[in-house]
Amino acid sequence: MSAKNTPTLRVPRTAARHHHAPLGSLGLTASSSRPAGSARNTAPHSGASGGRNSRVTQYVLPHAIGAIAVTSTQRQVVSMEDSIASVEDTLARMTTDATDDRVARIMREWRRERPDLDVSPQGVIGRLHRLANALTDELVAVYDRFELSEGEFDVLATLRRAGDPFERTPGDLAASTMVTSGAVTKRVDRLVARGLATRRASDVDGRGRVIALTPAGRELIDEVMTAHMANEHRLLAAIDADEQAVLERVLTRWLSTFESSADG
Repeated sequence: MSAKNTPTLRVPRTAARHHHAPLGSLGLTASSSRPAGSARNTAPHSGASGGRNSRVTQYVLPHAIGAIAVTSTQRQVVSMEDSIASVEDTLARMTTDATDDRVARIMREWRRERPDLDVSPQGVIGRLHRLANALTDELVAVYDRFELSEGEFDVLATLRRAGDPFERTPGDLAASTMVTSGAVTKRVDRLVARGLATRRASDVDGRGRVIALTPAGRELIDEVMTAHMANEHRLLAAIDADEQAVLERVLTRWLSTFESSADG
């Protein structure tokens, strides 16, 4: 079909402005002369030259309408791409460049020596193991400042979060701290000797015992807990809040597979 016989459509100037694109970039033709085969659109226009009753005529080529529709669709696609990029950016920040860390070197050596083995789990478990050791050292350093072992801190913290009167049975302490009753007994003995806890007969079962915080024990654990939480915030400062939230969800789900098996 020749250009002479090609029909054209009319779009007011305001439509082009609404889509924030120059007429030329959309293939629009705005002219006082009418192109062959095009249709005319006349719209009111207020301006210095024509006044309120002045009118502007535009001639629009057919492909301009398609260009406007495509532009609108492109904006939607760009918006979706921006959202996806935001998520990918968060995940990328969580991905450690481990090219030269110790775990990566160990994995490369095993792949060289045992190419038949898939050693990829070491990338997660190996780093978790190293991280757990490093975190334990950092946490224990705070307990040391108050002359407490990690186990003694656990007992005091477990008694404190029980609420008034801040006491539990040895069995409750063992279950909460995940150690044997014998280990709990040794920890309690040391705390009693320092005047931080007491051991008495149970009011319910005369053969049982109840471990309780003393005022000095409560004062100490409150002070230690404040320092402990400040230390944990410091340790987590290496990753941002979004990364912490993702990591917490992953670890919670993973840990539940072990704890549910143990409970069963």
